Amino acid sequence: MKTSIFILVFLLFNTIGFSQEAEVKYDEALAKSLHADEYGMKKYVFCLLKSGSNTTISKEESKKLFEGHMANINKLAKEGKLVVAGPFMKNDRKYRGIYVFNVETVEEAKKLVETDPAIKANLLEA
Repeated sequence: MKTSIFILVFLLFNTIGFSQEAEVKYDEALAKSLHADEYGMKKYVFCLLKSGSNTTISKEESKKLFEGHMANINKLAKEGKLVVAGPFMKNDRKYRGIYVFNVETVEEAKKLVETDPAIKANLLEA
């Protein structure tokens, strides 16, 4: 019984000790350099990609369009406009992947999405 109480008290003190948060300091210069708001929050635009309506395209054309898709991703990433891009595993909803854009508005993100050859050819839908 004493051992159980000792273990319980020991775990309680460890939990209390590790749950203490360190003081987080607001870095105004960093927030400004990232174009964050007055609270230090940075906006991003999330785009979900789904399978498109074009199902009659040849494998050769599809391969060429997806090469252009990857080149476009790399171009946008180098420009600092695309923070994250990646595929999803097979699923029932036909979700294919995501884009996370480093832009201020949905309209800006839509213009960037329109530069994707796979989306232009309706292989993917944003």
